[in-house]
Amino acid sequence: MSQQGLITTASVHSFAQTMMLLEVALLERKLTVFARIDHAAGAAEAEMELRPTTLYIFGNPRAGTPLMQAAQQIGLQLPLKILVWEDAFGQTWLSYDDLAWIARRFSLDPAMPAVVAMSKALAAITDDAGRKRN
Repeated sequence: MSQQGLITTASVHSFAQTMMLLEVALLERKLTVFARIDHAAGAAEAEMELRPTTLYIFGNPRAGTPLMQAAQQIGLQLPLKILVWEDAFGQTWLSYDDLAWIARRFSLDPAMPAVVAMSKALAAITDDAGRKRN
């Protein structure tokens, strides 16, 4: 699944298990989870239906600060986010913004070390949460 600036990968796990594995992957990397937003619960409170959809907002100032030092407005995109969601067929997905795309949006070199490191970290986190079988 491809959309400009967005990376989406399928999970081999259920929605609940993918979320649990994502939390483990973030914890193992000593990343701070600033918020966990359950969009489906919010929809239910508004008496509307939404398939399981949870946004994780997380980060580490050591990783994000160099980007903001280079282009302070990139702070609009930080901390990092991963959306765990379930489609109409029951397939669980993980989506996140492509850091190289974000870097270009703010006139930064996508090859700068902080962008490369964060891109690799996001790929590894989503692999741990969605692709590894127990």
